[in-house]
Formats: sequence, structure tokens, C-alpha cells
Amino acid sequence: MSSGSEDLQQAEPSGSPPHGEPEFLLIGKLRKPHGLRGEIRMEVWTEFPERLKGGRTVYVGSDYVPIKVRSVRSHDQFLLIAFHGINTPELAGTMRNKWVFVRADQVPSLSEGEYYHHQIVGLQVVSNEGQLLGVVATILETGTNDVLVIHPVKGQDILLPYIDEVILEIDLQGGLIKVHPLPGLLP
Repeated sequence: MSSGSEDLQQAEPSGSPPHGEPEFLLIGKLRKPHGLRGEIRMEVWTEFPERLKGGRTVYVGSDYVPIKVRSVRSHDQFLLIAFHGINTPELAGTMRNKWVFVRADQVPSLSEGEYYHHQIVGLQVVSNEGQLLGVVATILETGTNDVLVIHPVKGQDILLPYIDEVILEIDLQGGLIKVHPLPGLLP
């Protein structure tokens, strides 16, 4: 599963319409200016930072203001990004703490059996015995494997590891994930 972390799971609006696929996907957050040429540090929230290149249009802030990328380079755990028309640290500073998005219809398709987080969140989860367990509320990235956080109809959240032994089938069209909860995973 690929997050691209490109779906926003914070209090900030994600650009998602009320139903269906989101219009914008989160790829990062702008931090502080760097240097004298208008570069700004971007905290990376996508697994595909290599897709961000000069000439690409991104959308900044809660108003999704389109702006063309001038250059991108790695710096520590950040990207240093520069935008056309932003040539000084003062101008770059006006973009500090703003979210950076790409259009969902412009991200590449993933390989068979791979999914973006925004495709998984909101799906109903049923056991291989047909029991409705709840709805995927969010996905935790643990390093080893992702973990689905399921909001049940009642009771405490259920945590299911995103591993082949547990996740049996994902039906995006049907809005359903079929799982085999290993002993001890259900409350």
C-alpha cells in the first residue's frame, strides 16, 4: 500500500469532494525559507518526492493556489523547493506553514494490488465470515507495515496490520475490505 501520504489526515481540508475521490492530494508542508534565492524547506509527506520536478504545477494553501515549481533539491530530511516568481527569502517566508498539494487526477496509477491511502480510508471492513467490523478511519505508518484503524459500530477501535495474512481482498468498486483477523486482533 502506498500512502504517498498524499491524503490529508489532519484538521486541514484535503480538497476532497463530499463523495468519491479527492480532488487534491497532500504531498508536503512548507517550513522556513532557505538561502537568498527564494528557496523554502518542504517537509515531505509523499513516498514519491522524485515526482516533484521543475516545471510541475502544485497547489499551495487551503485555497489551492496554483504555482509552478522552479527547482527542487534534497536537503537533510527536507526538500528545498523554489517557485517561479518567488525569488527572495521574504517572499518565500509568506508561504511558511502552508500545505502543498497535487491534483489527484495527475498522480500515476499504482501497480496491481497497490493503493493510495485515500482509496482505503472510508471502506467498510468485513471478516472472512461476513461479520461487519467497521470502517477504515485512518492508516498508521509504522515502518514495518501499515496498520488500518477500524472504527467499529460500537466499542473501541480495531487495529489490523496491513499484511497478506490479514488483508484478503480489497474491492474499491464495492467499497469493501475482506479480512482474516488473526487470533487476538479483535477486542
